Amino acid sequence: MARRNQGVSKRDSASARIQRDPRWAAVVARDASAKPGFVYAVKTTGVYCRPGSASRLPSAKNVEFFDTAEAAEAAGYRRSRRASADRASVAAQHAAIVAAACRRIEAREQLPRLHELAKKAGLSAWHFHRVFKALTGLTPKDYAEACRANRLRQELRPSCSVTDTIYKAGFGSNGRFYESSDRLLGMTPTSYRAGGINTEIRFAVGQCSLGSILVAQSRRGVCAISIGDDPNKLVQDLQDRFPRATLVGADPSFEGLIARVVGFVEAPQCGLDLPLDIRGTAFQQRVWRALREIPLGSTASYAEIAARIGAPRSARAVARACGANPLALAIPCHRVVRSDGEVSGYRWGVERKRELLQREQKST
Repeated sequence: MARRNQGVSKRDSASARIQRDPRWAAVVARDASAKPGFVYAVKTTGVYCRPGSASRLPSAKNVEFFDTAEAAEAAGYRRSRRASADRASVAAQHAAIVAAACRRIEAREQLPRLHELAKKAGLSAWHFHRVFKALTGLTPKDYAEACRANRLRQELRPSCSVTDTIYKAGFGSNGRFYESSDRLLGMTPTSYRAGGINTEIRFAVGQCSLGSILVAQSRRGVCAISIGDDPNKLVQDLQDRFPRATLVGADPSFEGLIARVVGFVEAPQCGLDLPLDIRGTAFQQRVWRALREIPLGSTASYAEIAARIGAPRSARAVARACGANPLALAIPCHRVVRSDGEVSGYRWGVERKRELLQREQKST
């Protein structure tokens, strides 16, 4: 009898220990925002689950915690049959949460505080920040600044007052705006409104096996890489973007930069890591960042990119963002193909796109 009571006492002690563990509270609450990687295993069923699992709650005395799913599997547990469905459900919830947060940010002149966005999403501030960045490639603050920059570009027209535009874009003071204007616009707002007046853009045109190639650089970084048949047309296109900017022909030091770009065309395995001056809408920046994450020698479909940025129904918008990309090669929109794998739609010619993909695949 004493031994039996001792066994019961040990089980009760183990159960109490589990119930005191903060992770048990997350399991009971089905808190999907709990510490990343943490899983709980059930000794009686031999399976493990995430804390947000919809599976029936086990008895505490039968639970064992692991820091990672790999550790649980190493201990002999298998993934719950509901785990895949749970992950799909959580992914869909996260996509909806991030989409709603993006709409809130876009509708507000001032960036909502992180804890406010997280509270609306029903997540902790830390977990919301992590989920938002994982799906969009941007932090909530970066996304808000991209939206603000887009509003600035739309409002800064020759007939508009710069001061009025500053307040319309959500800046509380002129001083705060001018601290950020170079980063947002790449130049002063007056210069931007005037088509790039007083802005110097250095450029050079070279030749590669794909035709003529133009590389242009502002003070912030490379702002244009274009490929075409007519070098004069490439220069004209650059001038059309900033009709009143000062375009400065390359000096010997700049020619080294264009040599690096040409070298990438001929030998993709060399890589292309350049300081970039990327200007676009918030959505375009999300797409372009996702494109830069496609490995050399690989491709992704427009639909896959749309899913990666948390906008699964925006495949056509992704295609438009690819078409608006001003930085050939550096932002590799040539690595995006149709869902059936066919090569289509490239700002600098489908044949060039096909050739670039073939070279990259051979180099890996």
